[in-house]
Amino acid sequence: LLIVRRMSLFATKPIEPVDASQPLKRVLGATDLTLLGIGAIIGTGIFVLTGQAAAAHAGPAVVLSMIVAGVASALAAVCYAEFASSVPVAGSAYTYGYATLGELVAWIIGWDLVLEYALGAATVAVGWSGYVVSFMADIGITFPPLLSAAPGTAVPLADGTTVTALFNLPAILISTAATALLVVGIQESARVNAVIVVIKVAVVLLIIGLGGLFVSAANWQPFIPENTGTFGEYGWSGIMRGAGVIFFAYIGFDAVSTAAQESRHPQRDMPRGIIGSLVICTVLYVLVSGVMVGLVPYQQLGVPAPMAVAVDAARMQAAGSSWQALLDLMPFVVKLGAILGLSSTIIVQMMAQPRVFYAMSRDGLLPAWASRIHPRFRTPHLTTLIPGGIVIVASGFTPIGVLGDLVSIGTLFAFVIVSIGGIVLPRAGAALVR
Repeated sequence: LLIVRRMSLFATKPIEPVDASQPLKRVLGATDLTLLGIGAIIGTGIFVLTGQAAAAHAGPAVVLSMIVAGVASALAAVCYAEFASSVPVAGSAYTYGYATLGELVAWIIGWDLVLEYALGAATVAVGWSGYVVSFMADIGITFPPLLSAAPGTAVPLADGTTVTALFNLPAILISTAATALLVVGIQESARVNAVIVVIKVAVVLLIIGLGGLFVSAANWQPFIPENTGTFGEYGWSGIMRGAGVIFFAYIGFDAVSTAAQESRHPQRDMPRGIIGSLVICTVLYVLVSGVMVGLVPYQQLGVPAPMAVAVDAARMQAAGSSWQALLDLMPFVVKLGAILGLSSTIIVQMMAQPRVFYAMSRDGLLPAWASRIHPRFRTPHLTTLIPGGIVIVASGFTPIGVLGDLVSIGTLFAFVIVSIGGIVLPRAGAALVR
């Protein structure tokens, strides 16, 4: 019996063809999937991590760090794209692990994805809260400090004193709103995401275009600062360490694969959505990082809002020119872009987790109620509400540092499983599909 059970734990599951009567709506095209990917990727990384990687590790060569991280992400993205076209079923890394590595691996990775998707959304919600509170202060609205951070967090006040926060109300509100939107429907969620993505990409392009007019080549010299004698502090080791820091900024393209069962033509459109979103974001990241280190000396970018520092430098250089009025609006535009960017990331991450639980329920690894579909909205509403509750609690009551560490662990493990599965996939061949 022990031998039989051991064999069943590592038994792979042939993927059943999904017919037209399946309960989830097939409404997403290649453009929708690409926008979902962009919505998930462009967030905290482009507005925060770029400056920190430049200041502490790579200097102007942060551009190379971006390319290295993009190439590493592309290797994982190719595996996801191959699986998404060969196994066009909801579940992402869980389904791919079940199809190639067996039930035990699938069970583990299914729950591991809670770290990447649910807690990833919670992490971004905390960042969103910080930007919203700052934005409100800029327009003269003071948000209660007691309700702006995780319990026990010391929140600084304008007079130099601090108060201890009770919970993070803005993070709870955005998580609740995203949960409600996802229950209503995938198509409605994709439309909201598409509008946000268009706006935030326009903001990024505006920053690149205006900032590029005031770049000083002197700030790019030396392009690769000499290593300080410590690994990871400039030089080529700094470039690689910077790539490791920036890698978090690319997380999100894999969430596209969870929508395979809601794609109209998954074999064709899923690879386009995954690879296309990653390529677009990599180009934007490289251009933004190049402009930022060209506007100010890289040592000045090691702050929580490096984009704002770069914009302020451009404003000073534009004083008295015809561009000054437009650049004076840029601090407002940058914060708005960050808020929108983080909003769409939350939506896509929270969209992914319910579909993993849905797939696990269909396979018998979760109770049958977890795969119930709302009769009107045709969404997995129960498995949307439960992860939504996890995100709401985690974002409101957990420090961002703890959340970030858990997300990194979950994401790296998922990438490892999918990459190993990619090696097994060609050997599995037609056995994957009955």
